[in-house]
Amino acid sequence: MEKKTISIGKETLAYVDCGKGDVVLMIHGNMSSSIHFEPLIERLKDDYRCVAVDLRGFGDSSYNNRFDTLEELADDVSTFIDALDLGAVNLVGWSNGGGVGLKLCAKYPEKVKKFFDIEGAGLKGYPVFKKENFKSTGEPYASKEEMATDPLQVAPVVNMFAKGDAPTMTALWDMTIYTVEKPTREQSERWMAETMKQRNIVDLDWALANLNMSDEYTPYGKGDGTIKDIKCPVALTMADHDNVVPNYMVMDNYNALGDKATLIPYTACGHSPMVDCPDKVAEDVRVFFG
Repeated sequence: MEKKTISIGKETLAYVDCGKGDVVLMIHGNMSSSIHFEPLIERLKDDYRCVAVDLRGFGDSSYNNRFDTLEELADDVSTFIDALDLGAVNLVGWSNGGGVGLKLCAKYPEKVKKFFDIEGAGLKGYPVFKKENFKSTGEPYASKEEMATDPLQVAPVVNMFAKGDAPTMTALWDMTIYTVEKPTREQSERWMAETMKQRNIVDLDWALANLNMSDEYTPYGKGDGTIKDIKCPVALTMADHDNVVPNYMVMDNYNALGDKATLIPYTACGHSPMVDCPDKVAEDVRVFFG
């Protein structure tokens, strides 16, 4: 799990690269890094070459330029694939990494053979709305700067990163993500150290709120319809105890992808199947990728 680095122009991306065989490229979620794929990599590295990348502004990757969209992160991943000469990859995305993965599949279909989406972001984004007395008004924020003041979803997390408040962040993960099983203390400390390296939380929240690959309107605007550009088979996990990505978002993706999609329900599982049921995730990945 030692990281390497590679330049992709204006940014330098850190990544983990271990195992041999067909390439499985892994894209992590918000408040995480490549290291959070450790349970899955341990189970797949004897069968596949596992490459997990730190996205721009996460982990040990650079953050020389801010971003507004998940498409920009997908562009980074595309350049990363070329820089390592990986060819067409089998793709795994988790949470926000699922949203980046959808964008990658749509814009660069020749670079993805199959996509395994673990509790991935919905194609119509993850909304952050203005609040009154900590209750949503349903109104979108007009700018990143305004969104950064959101008293419930954004500002408290911004403050945790600014203060390096790992204990409170750990409590947040225990309350929202590790709702079924818990990582070991050693795993939690190692993964939380990676979480606290994030520098782009406002950019990421803005990008997720504005994501819309449908041809419908959300409060943040009309979609770009790019979900129709995805050509590869996509597996979508749907956990019954996920408090982060609601099941309806997974079903939105499933319905939009049509016959390209395979739905994989997980029971007694929260937002991190790699902690709750890692053996099942690894076996499902093997079956799906072949």
